[in-house]
Amino acid sequence: MLVYAVDRPELPPLAMPPRFKHDIAYFMTPSGEGGAPKLAPGEYWIRTEDAIGWLEAGVLSVYSPLDSEKRAELEITEEQEAWLQWLVDHKVQRVRVAP
Repeated sequence: MLVYAVDRPELPPLAMPPRFKHDIAYFMTPSGEGGAPKLAPGEYWIRTEDAIGWLEAGVLSVYSPLDSEKRAELEITEEQEAWLQWLVDHKVQRVRVAP
């Protein structure tokens, strides 16, 4: 799985494990929220402020799809941490994932 920086096409893609295709959904800002633009299929928007917060905390909060008041904190993996750091270091917010 490769992650491409849509807003920084000169950057080489970042290799991630295949499961990242599912993981990225936990980090994305939905289109139209928090400054996220309309996105093409396979593209994701991750706000820099959020990426910095997850890096600092080392955890990600997830909400139950059945009960929005139930929340769990998951420790971010080493791969997720490396990806978040890549986003922050290169000022990337819009990405595309491809096999």
